[in-house]
Amino acid sequence: MTIQPASVSVTSPISPAIGWVKRQLFQPFDAGKWFVIGFCAWLAHLGEGGFNGGYSFNSPTAPGGRAVREQFDQIKDYVLNNLYWIVPLAVGLVVIGLAAGVLLTWLSSRGRFMFVHCVALDRAEVVVPWHKFAREGNSLFLFRLVLGLVALVFIAPLLVLIGYSVFWMADRGEVSPGGVLALIVLVLALAGLGIAFGVVSKFTMDFVVPIMFLRRCRCLEGWKELFGLVSVNAWRFLLYLLFQIVLAMAIGAMIVIVILVTCCIAGCLLAVPYLGTVLLLPVLIFTRSYSLYYLAQYGREYDVFPPPAAPAPGMAPSSSPTLPGAAA
Repeated sequence: MTIQPASVSVTSPISPAIGWVKRQLFQPFDAGKWFVIGFCAWLAHLGEGGFNGGYSFNSPTAPGGRAVREQFDQIKDYVLNNLYWIVPLAVGLVVIGLAAGVLLTWLSSRGRFMFVHCVALDRAEVVVPWHKFAREGNSLFLFRLVLGLVALVFIAPLLVLIGYSVFWMADRGEVSPGGVLALIVLVLALAGLGIAFGVVSKFTMDFVVPIMFLRRCRCLEGWKELFGLVSVNAWRFLLYLLFQIVLAMAIGAMIVIVILVTCCIAGCLLAVPYLGTVLLLPVLIFTRSYSLYYLAQYGREYDVFPPPAAPAPGMAPSSSPTLPGAAA
């Protein structure tokens, strides 16, 4: 299906998404509802997290370079002399890590549909969506598993080459122009692949999951429909991705401000598993609602929110606010 609506905006979903957060969590406030929906949100985002790291390299000619070279030689000798237990330990840790990753991916795939169910229908349910969307959740899990394996096939060799290049220069104690150039090319290739797989994952969660939720179809079928939509609206979805960066920066800034204002107390609470998700529930529902409202702009058939209830015969239409997302 190829749809090209007359008007699609990346800013218009903001207002209804905020309104939906207010309606779902604060009108009225229900702590029990927060914890139930928070559990679904926590399950949906299992295994996700940020990474903050860096790498610095000092050449042997720089101040402190001799100490770095001596430390590197000591580490290398230690590893080479203890391979008999380091290799089995590393293999065991990798196997355990992969098993844990597979389990978390399966749970979060099921949780994605549970969270959409709670957000779209304004319900605090766990058991019902867990069973209702088992087929769709398992299909999403298999897609993500295959996507991860494909990413590993492409990214692992680059990581090995990057590690070898760094080890080669550190072992020789010199930084050659050819080695630096090769390292830059490898890093750029790694970044490009990371962005490509990241976009696929982003579109899967933001758009394919809602399509699967509506059509009760498998992941590849949902991707087929989304691909037809993206193919005729490529620049709109590109703008969506760019605006997601802006939203992420704004939300991140607000969270940092709250942490600073509370003297890091909020930061400590947010670091607690599950409890942190419950506290961040307004943000999580907003981001989930935003993508749902954006997708709904491409037609009523992409709107996961139910239409407003029709008034009973002989009764005047309700004066209550229209359910967000009900407009075609």
